[in-house]
Amino acid sequence: MLTSKQRSKLKSLAANITPIGQVGKEGIGENMLASFSDCLEKRELIKINILENADGEPQEIGRELAAKLSAECVIVIGRKAVLYRPSKRKDIEHIKLN
Repeated sequence: MLTSKQRSKLKSLAANITPIGQVGKEGIGENMLASFSDCLEKRELIKINILENADGEPQEIGRELAAKLSAECVIVIGRKAVLYRPSKRKDIEHIKLN
């Protein structure tokens, strides 16, 4: 669980990143989850577009993605969700939350 200070830091970092993918009317598929999981391992912080034709509210979809990816849903603003998951890789620069 993220503290409000950690969440605030992640929000500021996410402001400058571009979305890596999108969720549409097809919903959340296995290939999409695998792709997002790989990106989380490489970057730790990702932004995802949720299209107008997606089934469900953006907040619900953001929480569902986070649960399926074992990640934290940092924030959902409009139709964009920001997810964070610490990487286990040693060859990347990790986000320091403290």
